[in-house]
Amino acid sequence: MPDIRYDAHPSLLRSHPFGTLFNLLLILGGGLVAAFGEQVGEQMTVLLPPFIWTRIDMQLLHWISLGVSGLALLQLLGWWIAGLTDHLRISGDEILWTHGLLNKQYTEININSVRTVRVQQTLLQRLLNAGDVSLYTTGDAPELVVRGLPDPGRIRELIRFQSNV
Repeated sequence: MPDIRYDAHPSLLRSHPFGTLFNLLLILGGGLVAAFGEQVGEQMTVLLPPFIWTRIDMQLLHWISLGVSGLALLQLLGWWIAGLTDHLRISGDEILWTHGLLNKQYTEININSVRTVRVQQTLLQRLLNAGDVSLYTTGDAPELVVRGLPDPGRIRELIRFQSNV
């Protein structure tokens, strides 16, 4: 059995921080409007001009808010499943990247053939301890690019230590 030194999936929050927050707010806001739409509708008559609030149908507002919440939930669910189906494993002599749910794609790289490891992090990714890792073996194009992995500095150090990059 190989000595597994790193085993992780891209994180939902680390891969899509603003999108995750925005979708959670849409789910919460849509749920609140769907639950308390009648009470909010009465308050809207004070805040909005009469030509707008007279045309608002509370039943339609209820269904629209449920639809927005449902779409935001589907987006989050899609990102979550995509994160679960991507997997990076580093053992003593190989790097294995699996991608896909129904159609699987396996990329296996001998750790001794890695020429360059590039880690890219935005400011937000640095705060969340995430990053994008690119592995170069031969040629100018990266052999493997993985986005949103936790602790990318550790990945770089593991590969450099093992392959003496």
